[in-house]
Amino acid sequence: MIKYYSPPLCLLLFLCSFSGFSQHSVEGRVLDPSWQPIAFANVILLDAQDSTSVYKGAVSSENGEFVLNAVEENDYLLKISFVGFQDLLRKIEVSKKLNLGDLVLQNDTATLNEVSINYKNPSVKREVDRLVFNVENTTLSTGNSWDILKKTPGVILSGNSLMVRNQGVQVYINDRKVQLSASELQTLLENYSAENIKSIEVITTPPARYDAEGGAILNIVTTKGIAPGYKGNINGAWTQAVFPKYQLGTSHYYKTKKLNLFTNYNYSPRKEFKEDDSYINFMDGNGDITTRWETDFERITRSNAHSANVLLDYNFDDNNILNFSSNFTISPNKTFDNDVFTRVINGGVESANLITDSELEEDLSNVALDLEYKHLFNKPGAQISARGHYTRFDQDRGQLVATTIDELTLPDQERLFSTDARQGIDIYTGQIDYMTPLGSTSFELGAKASFIDSESGIDYYQIDTATGERSYDQQQSDNFLYDETIYAAYFSLAKDWEKWSVKGGLRGEYTDRWGDSRSLQQIDSRNYFELFPTFYLLHSFNDNHSLTFDYSRRIQRPRYESLNPFRYYLTEFDFNAGNPALRAAIANSYSLSYALKNEYFIDLFYTDSGNTPQSLSFQDNEARIIRRAYVNLEESTTYGIQFSHGRSLFSWWYSYLYLNAFNEKRSFIALESGDVPVTLEIDGFYGSFYNNFTISKDGTFTGETSLTYVSNFLSGSYIMDPFTTLSIGLRKTLWNNRAEVSLNVEDVLNETNTWLRSNYLNQDNGYFARPETRYVRVGFKYNFGNFRLSDNQRSIEAAERERL
Repeated sequence: MIKYYSPPLCLLLFLCSFSGFSQHSVEGRVLDPSWQPIAFANVILLDAQDSTSVYKGAVSSENGEFVLNAVEENDYLLKISFVGFQDLLRKIEVSKKLNLGDLVLQNDTATLNEVSINYKNPSVKREVDRLVFNVENTTLSTGNSWDILKKTPGVILSGNSLMVRNQGVQVYINDRKVQLSASELQTLLENYSAENIKSIEVITTPPARYDAEGGAILNIVTTKGIAPGYKGNINGAWTQAVFPKYQLGTSHYYKTKKLNLFTNYNYSPRKEFKEDDSYINFMDGNGDITTRWETDFERITRSNAHSANVLLDYNFDDNNILNFSSNFTISPNKTFDNDVFTRVINGGVESANLITDSELEEDLSNVALDLEYKHLFNKPGAQISARGHYTRFDQDRGQLVATTIDELTLPDQERLFSTDARQGIDIYTGQIDYMTPLGSTSFELGAKASFIDSESGIDYYQIDTATGERSYDQQQSDNFLYDETIYAAYFSLAKDWEKWSVKGGLRGEYTDRWGDSRSLQQIDSRNYFELFPTFYLLHSFNDNHSLTFDYSRRIQRPRYESLNPFRYYLTEFDFNAGNPALRAAIANSYSLSYALKNEYFIDLFYTDSGNTPQSLSFQDNEARIIRRAYVNLEESTTYGIQFSHGRSLFSWWYSYLYLNAFNEKRSFIALESGDVPVTLEIDGFYGSFYNNFTISKDGTFTGETSLTYVSNFLSGSYIMDPFTTLSIGLRKTLWNNRAEVSLNVEDVLNETNTWLRSNYLNQDNGYFARPETRYVRVGFKYNFGNFRLSDNQRSIEAAERERL
């Protein structure tokens, strides 16, 4: 039966209860052992009698603070817990407002060990237009992002460049292109923890939403479990090759509910040594050798490069996101000291020496700014984004070349000249993308506009060796203006069935380019429109077998440097020159891929790159010079078969094998051989065997070995001899992952450098370049703040920068 109480009685009972049970607040701040705030720690008040009944709970804020309100007077057991730390238990008495101050959680070594021991194995999944290499929480989640890329199926490392199917790659982070040079990219990724990576997507034939220019794409997908707070690190590396080199850097990351901010700075003072041996056999009209030049070349390069990155994401709400990124590179007073000694041999007898001292000084700056706005619609999978990009590139280069011609029976001849060169490039791009599901079909649509403005010049001076007076050489000086505008639009459709997946797209690009060489009084104007279709088909026979076919049509535009007609002199008789008449080339690629259990992959591939721009070397037998000129090939094809397999042989041993047998063929016009066509063709083999070892039981000590063998290779008009590269690395984390020490030994066998030879018709020359590929590097990194946070770095897309 329900009882009724009068309102005055209810009020009396309430006042009595309030007077008998006073309520207070309990507050404090949760910190880690380095006194950095811990966000989202669980704070619980337990009944002090049985230690199990939960009375009240809260979660620490971004700065580690917590408040428990309306706590009745009583004795309690305070429990604070957070993954990776030991639980903190403290008995407290609440009789008034209680401020517990700073509460420090201790690292849970047992938990950390358990996490590292229970890493899972990496896995690979074949999707309709890409291969996905899943590495999150795996045996590969130690080290850095550069290590992960080197271990990705289908990826090979040639020198310091990443390649897929014998072609260079573009690196993206979260579907945004990383706008850095090859060396800057390696530096960034070596300082970007592998713990932050969810997967690597290998996109051998990029879909229509990507620019039609360029090769394969490696897209780094980061983890989404990002905790608020601050973290940072300082890092450094010492490299001993012929000369010692240093690298110093620092990274900082801060996240709140709405803001993600990442900053990075690196300073790399370097002194590098390069040594070449080369020969040229000059011939007469009958093909008989008349003169042989044997050259010893040494170069010392000094540089002090500074690079910085600022990345910012701001989430207005769950549907609207603003992204900003910037990259800054400055390399002032970079110097090249070239010493060249050439022996001139006639009839087997040394008749003269050519001694050249070439000094070059360069100032370079490169600034890139990106801004993107993204709106997510309430419809799952539907979004629209708008992006803008700006690049400013400046390069000033001065060179002094002094040559002594020492004929053994005649007085010496002295020759001296200098050049002052400059180049400035502005790049503007704008892009809009829209994607939405249409029933069971995915639909994408977008457009992009790019505007490139380049101005460069060179002043050439002859110098009187007696007086030192300079005289301007009008014939060899020039100003070169270049403008390029590209408009693009695309769409694509994708659909999945039970055992089939299909995706197709079409991209159209209109290009309008204009080049003006003032001294040559030569204007090259060209406009064209091209369509770039892409098609992918995947059939899964069952869980163990799948077959994929893909096709793409792409374009290779000349790099801006290759369009510049100016000369860079190694000696008076050896120089590089650009070509403003270069044309873009169309490439068609086909591949058929078979996957067994998503562990064994076999790929058949064929690429016809057409008249792609290349740098080729030509010797002038009459003038006794050799020049490297940019030209369009007549034909260029590559086909082959590749096999890759990666697996964890044991919980502590991951191994990856890559094999590639291929054929390369290039045809070009022999500019110094009567302008007749020449075809170079090789059958080659590339093999790579990589191993990663977890040496200690707690996962804090790891090692790796990498062995690469290449039978031969085409490099421009040269055929490269076989070479072998063996590398060994060790990494040790200290103080519960707060610090890391690494040791790497590259080119252990000293077999990476090899001969390159060009031998056809009346051309017979070669060189053996020996840069500092053999070295020992010791690195150190110290993490501070809440270093267990995960980054979400990204950089915006602007393909035009790739041609700088």
